[in-house]
Amino acid sequence: MYEERPSRVAGAVVWTKTPSAPHDALPVLPDGCMDLLWREGTLLVAGPDTHAHVPDGPPVTWAGIRLFPGTAPALLGIPAHELRDRRVELADLWSPSEARRLAGQVAASAHPALGLEELVLDRAAPPDRALRRLVAALAAGRTVAQTADELDLGARQLHRRSLAAFGYGPKTLARILRLQRALALARRGVPYADTANRSGYADQAHLSRDVREFTGLTLGVLLR
Repeated sequence: MYEERPSRVAGAVVWTKTPSAPHDALPVLPDGCMDLLWREGTLLVAGPDTHAHVPDGPPVTWAGIRLFPGTAPALLGIPAHELRDRRVELADLWSPSEARRLAGQVAASAHPALGLEELVLDRAAPPDRALRRLVAALAAGRTVAQTADELDLGARQLHRRSLAAFGYGPKTLARILRLQRALALARRGVPYADTANRSGYADQAHLSRDVREFTGLTLGVLLR
């Protein structure tokens, strides 16, 4: 079973997932975010995805904090593109002794999800307002060119900042955020054609192609 709640960390979501077949087979979809994870006493980092991720291994209990797009690299001290489509232990990014200390801190909390939240609250950097404006503009459906103009950035500069913050360029981020807009509408029962139009796709076929590319599934299967 999957449960989530808004975090005290700005823009973040705290979540837990316990084994509950058949939902364990559901993929984790690209969303522009990175997560700090807890699994059986180990801290891990989920990098930004460009395709659906299906956890392997036997079902276990997970806890996580999904950070607002672009905020994890400042916390971790590593560019997002170095973690693209990867799951790595925190000990591979920080010193093993520090990772063990933090894992012990999370284990000692009332719940691992709460411990993760406290960890991030203790270490979070001040919000980067430019990155938040970038995400807000693309999430609202503005083009990359319009977004660059709003932020007074050149195309190359915007691309470099996006790679470091999100793990991919602004066009890929825009497509992922558009897909998330569409999925939110479709889950509310909006007809697929209307979903495509309201999300900024050329037509329903365009939406279907993007769903297939990013998730490997059809929209109908994904929303069962």
